[in-house]
Amino acid sequence: MQRLKLFVPLLAFALVAVLFLIMQQRIQSGDYDPQALPAARLDQPLPAFLLPDLRSDAMLTEQAWQGEVALINVWATWCPSCHYEHPYLMQLAEQGVVIYGVDYKDDTASARTWLAEKGDPYRSVVEDRSGRLGLDLGVTGAPETYVVDRNGVIRFRYQGPLDERVWKAHFEPLLAQLNDGLLNNGPLKNDPLKSDPLNMESRGED
Repeated sequence: MQRLKLFVPLLAFALVAVLFLIMQQRIQSGDYDPQALPAARLDQPLPAFLLPDLRSDAMLTEQAWQGEVALINVWATWCPSCHYEHPYLMQLAEQGVVIYGVDYKDDTASARTWLAEKGDPYRSVVEDRSGRLGLDLGVTGAPETYVVDRNGVIRFRYQGPLDERVWKAHFEPLLAQLNDGLLNNGPLKNDPLKSDPLNMESRGED
């Protein structure tokens, strides 16, 4: 029995790896589209919230996440794909990308240990233990990542783990245009959400 327990972590890791490979194969084959699910709040402001910061317990509101083009990343320690995604989030943060985190229906101690051991890419992280913020955002599971403009308006949603391929295909062009709009203090020149058929599908109707 004791010998069997030694194999439990290995089996858990193998299961996570298999699940991730299956998801990646479905995405690449077109069987699964991470953007096909509608995002109820696209082109609407972030929902109001008052939640504790994971690291300091200070109370944060949605106003703390306004003023810069940023990502809002929904994650949890129980999420297999979040383990895969995390190193790439660290790379993005090192490149200067502003990332806010929503620790979704998670255990506080586990989440703090996660960031201490794996690194912390987030400008700030709120604890959404009840899942209410996730519900207001339209979250269906973790990980999910949203793009917000400088006014705190949600411009894009992606369901699934981020990596370099996903970033360059879906995020990099949009962030470049949003930042260009910020620098020019004007509207976007071309909104990928209106020109990309996949993104049109992801917008949905309110």
